[in-house]
Amino acid sequence: MGLPITDISHLIPQKTPFVMVDTLLDFTADKIVSSFTILDTNLFVKDNYFLESGLIENLAQTVALHTGYDFFLKGEQAPTGYIGSIKKVEVKKLPKLNETITTEASILHEFMGVTMVEVKAFNQDKEEIAFAQMKTVIAS
Repeated sequence: MGLPITDISHLIPQKTPFVMVDTLLDFTADKIVSSFTILDTNLFVKDNYFLESGLIENLAQTVALHTGYDFFLKGEQAPTGYIGSIKKVEVKKLPKLNETITTEASILHEFMGVTMVEVKAFNQDKEEIAFAQMKTVIAS
């Protein structure tokens, strides 16, 4: 399956209307790039802006997409994962309705089902609009 992948529904555990990523753009063992177009039907749109909570969920779902696609490539069922902790989060600017954001996640450390990641989201002008460091945990 070549990139980009626009049907990612089988790669993440979230289901509509709670899906905050829609395209897998790039993937390596320690990095992933996703994109998401903000539509007026989104739960986290208010006054034509994508809210902080939606943006943080987009960051987390990009990490879940990395796990899901990694397991898909191995021909295995992806395990359920959770946000173990958010060490730092900074939202610099809210994206607007109909804007497509790009999100990059880098794996910093991975050990026994616990992954430390750094995630950044960018608007269409390539400005960094959000940043987070979080730990994800694979359910055993």
